[in-house]
Formats: sequence, structure tokens, C-alpha cells
Amino acid sequence: MTSNRRFHIAVMPGDGIGPEVIDAALAVLGAATGDGAGFALDFEHLAAGAGAWRDTGTAMSEQTFERAKAADAILLGAMGLPDVRYPDGTEIAPQLDLRFRLGLYAGVRPVRALPGGARPLADPRGADIDLVIVRESTEGLFASRGKGVVEDDRVARDTMVITRETCERLFDASFHLARRRRARGGRGRVTCVDKSNVFASMAFFRRIFDECAARHPDIEAAHHYVDAAALDLVRKPWEFDVMVTENMFGDILSDLTAALVGGMGMAPSADIGDGHGVFQPAHGSAPDIAGRGIANPLAAIQTAAMMLDWLAERHGVEACAEAGRRIDAAVAAVLAAGSPRPADLGGTDGTETVARAVIAAL
Repeated sequence: MTSNRRFHIAVMPGDGIGPEVIDAALAVLGAATGDGAGFALDFEHLAAGAGAWRDTGTAMSEQTFERAKAADAILLGAMGLPDVRYPDGTEIAPQLDLRFRLGLYAGVRPVRALPGGARPLADPRGADIDLVIVRESTEGLFASRGKGVVEDDRVARDTMVITRETCERLFDASFHLARRRRARGGRGRVTCVDKSNVFASMAFFRRIFDECAARHPDIEAAHHYVDAAALDLVRKPWEFDVMVTENMFGDILSDLTAALVGGMGMAPSADIGDGHGVFQPAHGSAPDIAGRGIANPLAAIQTAAMMLDWLAERHGVEACAEAGRRIDAAVAAVLAAGSPRPADLGGTDGTETVARAVIAAL
């Protein structure tokens, strides 16, 4: 095991509530990785987002990109503002540029019900929800970003792209994740979510999945059409483990699953490639509450724990994984205690109060 390793973390706080929740996550990281942790984190703050584009004409400068690329990991806040848009009407989203430029093909969205957390499903089995959406993040329908066409104000076209190379890496990563989860008590199952009964691209997606599944015979492989998956994620989400799907489908389903455990304030996420990892809470910039100090920081804090776990696996620093587990346990302890409680979970406590409680629970 490597010890006393220093990691360079590029931090892009972003827009709206992004800086507020990232400040909370950094405070928790500082408490979890102090003296004696066996490793250290060095943070470099970089400007990017809709505010940067509004002020400078560039959402993410090339210098910022190169600094982020050189880091061991990238921690992002929310990015984008609804009233700041490119001339074609789309929102400023440099986080998408990072996914494409760094080859971050696997969007990992864990969904876990915690004691004391919000559970909108009446069925008591909702307490057993523990799944991960793995969303392909560079292709699918999102490959048409910036390339769609509108012809004579009559017809608009966007094109879905599915490639064998990206699918194979995505599926192998999903089976690897299911194997790691099984070692911690998970089901050891990967479900391919597609629409292969209608689209040739999705039939291709499923065929590659089946080929990859044959290389991982120790992990159960299953299939679900995306519409049926949406139905069953409401009817019986506790039956799923790892779900892997196309970019747009994953974008939609991951928000649905977040609602099952308390909403976007409880939705951490990561975008992972072969050489880089970007970690960002899945929620938006919420400009309507920015600056009021009431944003739920728990998604950002859980995202920071995901970053530590990824650093541990990538660099063999078990102390990072232990720190990540401690953060997750502290979040669970705060929710189980019932107080403090963020506003979006029915409480009245602000961002700093919740973050301080997590730090105390550490």
C-alpha cells in the first residue's frame, strides 16, 4: 500500500449554488484527510461555467482545461445558468466538454436509501434501494450536441452514435463495478437498459453487451427495455444492482432514481474514463436559491467520497478508500439522527450547518 501520497485536485466551483456546496465538500474533505490520514489533497481552484462565459467569453479556457487535465482528479460544482446561453439557445455546460475531451465514457450515479433519508415509496422495501446507474457519457444521442440541424424551419435532426470501442469499455467497467459491489454485499448483477426492439443502434448496443457478459460469467447479466425499466424503478427498484444504458436514457433514469431517495440533493455522480475522473453532484445550479445558504450539500459531500474511492482504486492508496467510507458513514449518521436536516428533505437547516454536522460525525 502506498502512503503519504499527495494528490492534486482541480476544483471548479461553477455557478449558482455550486460554490456553496463545493465549499461544504472541501470542508468535509479537510476534516477527513487531516494529519495521519496517510495521504494529502492539494486543491487548485479554476474558473469555468456560465459565469465565466458571461464575464470572459470563454466557458473554460484552454489553460484551465490543461490544468484540470494534469490533475489527479477534478471536482466540480454545478454549472450552467438558465439565462446565460450560447447563440443557438443551448446552455453553457463545460462539464460536457470535459466528458468528451477526456474520454469520460462512464457516468456513475449511485442511488442508495439511507436511514432517516426521504423515501417517497410507501413500500417498506424502499429502504433496500441500493443501485448504480452507469450512463454512457460521450456518445448516444449526446454525440449530436452542437451538430444538430434544423432544415428550412420544418425539420430538425439529431443523430445517435453507438460505437463498439466505447461500449466494450463501458460494459467491462460495469461488470467490474458489479464485482466490487458484490464483495461489499451487492447482488452481482448488471442490467442492460436499451430500446433494442425498435432501434438498430440499440440492438447493436445489446449485442455488444451480451458479448461482454460472456467474458464475465461470474456476474449475472440481464436486459430491460428502457420504458419497462422506468416502470420497474418505481414498482420495485430494490431488485436492481448495476444498470448500464445509453447517454440520454441514463440522463433521464438517473434523475428518476434520485427522486426515490430524496431528490437531486442526494445524487452524487462521477464521470470516469481510462485516465481521468470528474466528480460532480448531479443537481443543477439552482440560481433561485443561490446565495441564500440553504442548498443541500450532501450530494457534493458524497461525490467527494466517490472521488476518494476512485483515487484509492486507481493508485492503490487504501487510506483514500477508508476516508471515503468514513464520509459516507458520517452522512448516514447525520440523516439517521434527524437533525440537522436540509430544506429539500423537509428540514430548515442551511448548507453550513449540515456540513458542520457531517464533520462532527466524522
